[in-house]
Amino acid sequence: MSNPRVLCLGEVLFDLLADQLGKSLPEVESWTPYPGGAPANVACALVKLGTQSGFIGAVGEDEPGNTLVKLLDEVGVDITGVQRHPTAPTRQVYVVRDLKGDRNFAGFGKHDTSEFADTHLKTDLLPQSLFQTADFLVLGTLEAAYPESERAIHYALKLAEQYDIKILLDVNWRPVFWTSPDIAQQKIRELFKQVDFVKLAKEEAEWLFDTSDAGAINYRLNSVEGVLVTDGENGCSYCLGENEGKLPAFSVPVVDTTGAGDSFVAGFVHQICQQGINNLSNPQTAKEIVTYASAAGALTTLKPGAIASQPTAAEVEAFLASHSL
Repeated sequence: MSNPRVLCLGEVLFDLLADQLGKSLPEVESWTPYPGGAPANVACALVKLGTQSGFIGAVGEDEPGNTLVKLLDEVGVDITGVQRHPTAPTRQVYVVRDLKGDRNFAGFGKHDTSEFADTHLKTDLLPQSLFQTADFLVLGTLEAAYPESERAIHYALKLAEQYDIKILLDVNWRPVFWTSPDIAQQKIRELFKQVDFVKLAKEEAEWLFDTSDAGAINYRLNSVEGVLVTDGENGCSYCLGENEGKLPAFSVPVVDTTGAGDSFVAGFVHQICQQGINNLSNPQTAKEIVTYASAAGALTTLKPGAIASQPTAAEVEAFLASHSL
């Protein structure tokens, strides 16, 4: 694949999901590995919706790394930007789930968080050619927790500015990846100054801004074109330019919430690529775009795992035709 419209930068990994619900890490008897990592999830979800994407990140020269790169390639994601580290392992995260299926990241097994390949994303290996033709860059904040990958993030942001690429930052706050919450807040706040759209979960919004009101956050940042705040079964709020609104969640039988927020991001970016960013100034179009994103997120909760459960555009359209908010 050539000339992906959306570049997704960050981690690809295996989520080791607890097979037993409501158990703590030591109590879990068995785990099932699912491919994941928020930027990789978004990249795959975009392709399934019909928007070409490319993934930029680092994995180890190991079997998990081979499996993940093969998966991205088979889904149709451009893997030009994938780097391989000769000694650092591909990241695996243990994920426990409560009785409702909601997940909690519970650690990395025998490795320290800083030992994995994704922390070694190299600036000089970022393929500039991808940025020359892209329209959107989607990134999270986890790579800002480590010096080498943080430098790569900031270089990617410079390239995005150079080539006039819109940037969406998904905060994706995971304490287990960071040495301290204070350092995380400081680095995330720096990133806000360089992006066009911000997506936060309600808890992240309250942690960073003491409010989950998208309009208030948009006003406070003063430099972004839009803010999206998701709150699981309680729906989402948005502020896109002058257009503000709140949408309830679609009522669906949730099996696993892993990757739902990433599919929401993919649905949002896909719709902007389809409809054009200027159409966000239309209140009805803005609402329709966020509704589409919500449907993509809802459909992802119907099956376990993040990538395996992502919907196609036809499935989202059929869902929207039969469900109303």
